Amino acid sequence: MFIHLPSGKPACAAHQGRNFLAATSPAATEEARGSFNSRRVFILAAIGSAVGLGNIWRFPYVAYENGGGAFIIPYLVALLTAGIPFLFLDYALGHRGRGGAPLSFARLSRRTEALGWWMVGTCFVIGVYYAAVVAWAVRYTGFSFSQAWGDDPNGFFFNSFLQSSEPSVNFDIVPGVATPLLIVWVAVLIIMAMGVSKGVGATSMVFIPLLMLTFSILVVRSLFLPGAAVGLDALFAPDWSTLADGGVWAAAFGQIFFSLSVGFGVMITYASYVGRKTDMTSSGLVVGFSNSSFELLAGIGVFSALGFIAQAQGVAVGEVASGGIGLAFVAFPAIISEAPGGAFIGVFFFGCLVMAGITSLVSVLEVVISAIRDKFEMTRVGATTAVGVPAAVLSLAFFSTASGIIVLDIIDHFINLFGILAVAVVSMLVIAWGARALPELTAHLNATGGFKIGRGWQALMAIVVPAMLIYILIDAFIAEFAAPYGDYPTWMLVVLGWGICGTLLVVAILAARVKWRPGTSLGTPAAIKKERVQ
Repeated sequence: MFIHLPSGKPACAAHQGRNFLAATSPAATEEARGSFNSRRVFILAAIGSAVGLGNIWRFPYVAYENGGGAFIIPYLVALLTAGIPFLFLDYALGHRGRGGAPLSFARLSRRTEALGWWMVGTCFVIGVYYAAVVAWAVRYTGFSFSQAWGDDPNGFFFNSFLQSSEPSVNFDIVPGVATPLLIVWVAVLIIMAMGVSKGVGATSMVFIPLLMLTFSILVVRSLFLPGAAVGLDALFAPDWSTLADGGVWAAAFGQIFFSLSVGFGVMITYASYVGRKTDMTSSGLVVGFSNSSFELLAGIGVFSALGFIAQAQGVAVGEVASGGIGLAFVAFPAIISEAPGGAFIGVFFFGCLVMAGITSLVSVLEVVISAIRDKFEMTRVGATTAVGVPAAVLSLAFFSTASGIIVLDIIDHFINLFGILAVAVVSMLVIAWGARALPELTAHLNATGGFKIGRGWQALMAIVVPAMLIYILIDAFIAEFAAPYGDYPTWMLVVLGWGICGTLLVVAILAARVKWRPGTSLGTPAAIKKERVQ
């Protein structure tokens, strides 16, 4: 898609006013949508979305592979110039628009509504497969007591637990996966049905402090394992030469982008649930630095444990270091089997994965439920059922089977790069150059924000961040055609990868053509408030 870059001064307020949508029916009020009880609840919910499985199993390995201690420099640069500024953009859209992603975009400009639905579709797909990984963590929490994986964690995970098949799609149900997956969906749908305050907010109020406490205990325990210092040295020993490598900087921006849950509707939706006078910029700083602090803590805990297993096996840390699923369900079980008090470490580690996964899963489903309620006349329970039941059925049908991990791997790869990243780049360019809304969003944030932003933030959003993300996207696109991802069959990559990404875009365009429920009228946010008063 090519975006026309208009020249001249920003459109006047009168012209912009014609491009806003406002819902004025009683069911569309903030009271009907729900809200967080306080700024603290909002911050914990936002941290709960940002702090997920990727913080625990992705950041440590990315840092290790990209210069160790030296990686902290590009990482902090990415946090300050891309992560937190993008967080401000999402907050501005949701807080100003008082709606989910589609409604907030529609109130910015009617022509941008499809971007919101693109985000909604992306979140729906993520929710369908993310629940499966949470279910694996639930199962492994129980496995930790008896160390059921025995002497071969790799074979146990892929062959015994997942019963993984050759690259193909089959529907042979694996009961050991289906049962915890069903439990996860029942628990999550109950949380969603309870609403924004009693469900989403209350879950974050309990799980996030508990997660921080539990993971801190796990880190302290890992630090006292024999060989922990070796692992920490491997992680933090700086390789300064990597700072001249553009790929390292791209990795830093990519890590920050994906770990903060920005660009695909979560933070837009959450920001719509807080009071109009809430300090959004200061809240963004708290969320951004809390997320990065947790990632650093995860790096310390994970590499302390990896140092122990490397010393126990008499090999270098690099031979046992891994990221993603390999770290969580293969490397850590091996550590648990060898370490003193292994069951304790296992229960705490996988319990942390469950808590982090639940809060993140709740956040992506909330994007979909909020959008459906904004667009149609539905109760909270009705929307939860309409979204959650199909999602749960698809999740059980595809990810509790022998081919589940293969399907998950392909979809996750494509949806992260050509779903989340693509919609983020397009939306940023449209907001900055199409709708030319950055000055107005700046004014909105500064009206109540304790941390003021200005032209520097606008430059980052209009030029710097899009340029970096486009670089990452093009690099990924080239790599995709250089060699088939994971050596999977072409038909699987086309159907499960490109096919799903393309379908999301088509569905988003069609959804934007559906009329808003009766009572939705044109107007600016200021006009909405005035109409309600009258």
